[in-house]
Amino acid sequence: MEKIIPAIPSQAYVLVSVANLETLSMVLFSTLFSVLMGLPLGVLLCVTDPVNGIIPKRVLNGVLNRMVDVLRSFPFLILMVLLLPLARFIIGTAIGTAATIVPLSIAAAPFVARVIETALKEIDPGVIQAARSMGSTSWQIIYKVMIPESLPSLVDGITLTIINLIGYSAMAGTIGGGGLGALAIMYGYNRFRADVLVVSVVFILIMVGLVQIVGTLISSKIMKKR
Repeated sequence: MEKIIPAIPSQAYVLVSVANLETLSMVLFSTLFSVLMGLPLGVLLCVTDPVNGIIPKRVLNGVLNRMVDVLRSFPFLILMVLLLPLARFIIGTAIGTAATIVPLSIAAAPFVARVIETALKEIDPGVIQAARSMGSTSWQIIYKVMIPESLPSLVDGITLTIINLIGYSAMAGTIGGGGLGALAIMYGYNRFRADVLVVSVVFILIMVGLVQIVGTLISSKIMKKR
């Protein structure tokens, strides 16, 4: 029977360092792409609301709502498997850190859209009416009134998105996604290395904690400047 030689500390350190960088890159780029997709979608959901939107569009709003609901209803692992062909088409491979960014971004985009929609709908209608009475166009109301007024909520929502993406990236490790999730499963669980498993979990918890702290600080500073 082949004897499994445990990794020496330096090798384990290299593995954890590489996994950390992979997780950070996955979360960073998937956050960027999900916000780029989710921001305009969330704004459209808000402004085309048939009841309170500044540009009521019942049909368009209904289509967008159904699309977001369908995408949000998929469990991430199932959605990731379904998007493997798309990742292969865009990246050239269906496994690895770069390929995982595709399903991560698409999975997070509808969540970002809902967060942005909710944040924009929390704005006092009187502020929007005042801007409209001063002759502001719908576009000016969106980027000069609605987005600035909802910034604290938007920051909180994006912070929550990043935290969710860290969890998604860990789950992606089960099907070749790379990062700390893959490290915890391949080298920790499958090879019975409890130390590697614990270290991976600790780093994930640290990331989540730091993101929450930074997000809360940014949101608080924006509130204080008002």
